[in-house]
Order: sequence, then C-alpha cells, then structure tokens
Amino acid sequence: MSPTLQLACDLVARRSVTPEDAGCQALMAERLAAVGFRIEPMPFGEVTNLWARRGDSGPVFCFAGHTDVVPTGPLDQWTSDPFAATIRDGKLFGRGAADMKGSLAAMVTAVEAFLAEHSNHQGSIAFLITSDEEGPSVEGTVKVVERLQQRGERIDYALVGEPSSRERLGDSIKNGRRGSLSGFLSVYGKQGHVAYPQLAKNPFHASAQSLAALCAEVWDQGNEHFPPTSFQIANLNMGTGAENVIPGRLEAQFNLRFSTELDPERIKARVGEILDAGGFDYDIRWRLSGNPFLTPAGELVETARAAILEVTGVETQLSTAGGTSDGRFIAPMGAQVVELGPLNATIHQVDECVGIEELEQLSRIYHLMLERLLLA
Repeated sequence: MSPTLQLACDLVARRSVTPEDAGCQALMAERLAAVGFRIEPMPFGEVTNLWARRGDSGPVFCFAGHTDVVPTGPLDQWTSDPFAATIRDGKLFGRGAADMKGSLAAMVTAVEAFLAEHSNHQGSIAFLITSDEEGPSVEGTVKVVERLQQRGERIDYALVGEPSSRERLGDSIKNGRRGSLSGFLSVYGKQGHVAYPQLAKNPFHASAQSLAALCAEVWDQGNEHFPPTSFQIANLNMGTGAENVIPGRLEAQFNLRFSTELDPERIKARVGEILDAGGFDYDIRWRLSGNPFLTPAGELVETARAAILEVTGVETQLSTAGGTSDGRFIAPMGAQVVELGPLNATIHQVDECVGIEELEQLSRIYHLMLERLLLA
C-alpha cells in the first residue's frame, strides 16, 4: 500500500463528524513535525484547528483543508462501514474519502517527497487545517486567518483540497466562488378563525406577491467568471397545527448566491425595497457566509494547470460553480487561491469513494506545484 493510500485510510478510519477532528490533525502534525514543520494547534471553542509552517520567508505556499466530515446518513444503505476505509474495485470507500481526507493525505505525502529532494527550498510551506468546514464555519479557518493577520503573517498561494474534478482528475479547478447571503424573514399577521378572515390577517396572503417578486427578480447578468446571481427560498413555515386557524406569523428563509457584480449591502437594500412595497409588517435578519472571490489566471492557476497536464494529460477548465469553501476566508488576505482535488461525484453520499490512482496522481500534482513555485 502506498504512503498516500495508507494515510488516507488512517484518516478515513477516524470518526470526525463535524465539528469533531478525532485525532486527524494530530496524525498529520506528527508527520509534518518529522520533516521540520513548526506545529501550532489553534483551537477555538469546540473546533480543532492546525497551523503548521516550515520556513520563515516568502512566498508562503499553504495547503488548506478540513478534517471534519458530514454525517453518514443511514448506515444500512452503505455497502461497507463508512469508517472502515474499505478498498474495493480500485477505490477507497468511506465517509470523507473524497471530501476531503484523500486530498489531505496527498498533501502530506507530496510535501514529504518534495522535502526529501529539496530541503533548502525557497519561501515557506504551510498547512491550515480545520474541523469546522462542514459545520457553521465560524470557529475554523476564519479564526485562524484572523490570528495570522493579527501577527502579520500572510499567505501568498493557497491550495484548497476540495473535490473539484467532475469526470477526470483535474478536468476542473475552482479559481473562485460565489458569495452566499441568507435572509431570515418574519412576516406578522393576525391569528384568527378561517371562517372569519375579516377578523384576521393572513401573513402568507399579505406577503405572497412580495415573495413572488423576490423569486422573479433579475439581480444581475453575471459576468465572464460568474453566472447570474440566484435567489432560492429554502424554508417556509406557518400554521398552528389546526385546520381552522389562520396563523399569525410566517417564517421564510432564503439564500442568494451572488457574483462579483453585487455586494451584500446592495442585495439587502433591494430586498428591503421589494418587501416594503408589500405594505405588511415584517422584520429580517441576515447571515453572510462569505463574499465572492476570484483568482484570475496567473501564477498559481497556470502552475496548477501545467502540473495537471503533465501528470494526467488533462486540459483544465476554470470554474466558480458550486457552494462555498474556506477559500473565501483566505482570499481576502491577498492570497491567490485555487481548489484542486479529486472527483466530486460521490461527496456527501452513501458509499462515498475516491479512486486509488486519483490519490497517487493528486500527490504528484501537488509535488510538481511545489517544485515550480518554491524552487529557483
């Protein structure tokens, strides 16, 4: 069994359901300390974070990722124990195999191989690992970045190991992500009997046109890097549990995935205009998960493309599709950020898996990127 596959199996076997780390970071830290990294745990609240760095000068190449995984779902639907790290049909099966313990293993073995050949490299190599990516993401990477900025440390290149590939390893990498803004709307009416609507005020009837207007709104046209901003209602609740009662309150939760054409304040203002036009009583609170970011084609992107082509023969496409990632916290440091990892076809699913050859190729790609960015 190769070093990358063995480490991936060891990581998958740890039940690190978010926000638990289950010793994954300690395992990685032990390997990194052995090749000269300074190990600095950075726990915040119940979240385990790791900052590890080798070198004191720039540029700083940072591998970023997470050890936490999503829950397994129904165990009886899995072909094998999701934490048994089972190998069959040329694949490693288990929760987190693709998202993203396989990438973490490839990062560590790539660095070990690189340092065995180039112990006097330029710049610094770092690892920023959290156990709060699959959860609320409030005590993880964002807090580590704040700490680094407070003491004047920076990251020049960040490689996030999220599963970015679609059909073949490296066919797609993320060089940006849309922003994510959620609204939590409360509409107030007056409870009453359904047979006497004149004595009540139905909050859904009062707000329906405004909710429809939000759904129909054209927020922007997108741009060459991002699709148009999307608005989706994710939850809508009202009712008292009785058939004959008009409820007095409606709760709606919606989300906008927005491009660099917009910012949160403009979105909030436009939503407010639409709701105010409805003439009903409401209040709203907002949660910003992250602003959009983009790393244009440049040194890091082109290095990733060249390494992928050399190892796999695949021409890479740039993408900003999908959800959010912790890259949104690192990019504001001024870092170039790319997401490059295995196939995303089975992530968060029953029988999640990663190809064994994918892992070996991924480690070689990461190794090549280090050579091209940190050697004279």
